[in-house]
Amino acid sequence: MDESAPPIPEPTYAERARTLMHLGTIGSLSTLSQKHSGWPFGSVMPYALDERGQPFFLISTMAMHTKNIAGDPRASLLITQPGVTGDPLGAARVTIMGTVQRLKKEESSQHRDLYLGKFENAAYWVDFSDFGFYAMTVSDVYYVGGFGAMGWVASEDYQHASVDPLVDSSHSLI
Repeated sequence: MDESAPPIPEPTYAERARTLMHLGTIGSLSTLSQKHSGWPFGSVMPYALDERGQPFFLISTMAMHTKNIAGDPRASLLITQPGVTGDPLGAARVTIMGTVQRLKKEESSQHRDLYLGKFENAAYWVDFSDFGFYAMTVSDVYYVGGFGAMGWVASEDYQHASVDPLVDSSHSLI
């Protein structure tokens, strides 16, 4: 082993968080309950990402989490490493915190294409009058890479971080 060789660069927590968000498709959205003031309310939530890694959702105004967002837009989205077997605490996860707002129809065409590219089945309800696209503006990120690897990531660092360029083809490389 050549001890004069420079150390192998490791991805930053921001890059790891962006990559994990890229890999995921479903998370746990926590909103602040309107029925039980101050209590968190968790929902299973499919999501897609815009070019800055900001998650967005296609949701109905009839859903409880949507009613909660209308009362208080603060929310968090927990994404866990897909395909993990064994101890889940040793796996990567990321919590994205921010505010969620409904997009205007004229703002949502790009989001629509990205979302339907990820969730083809949503084409059946995307045009229902009670459904709309909601985007989360990321204000903070907490990344856990397993035991002993964790920390806060500034939203600017997260938004400017790159997804691992090999992540989509890594299964065929091994």
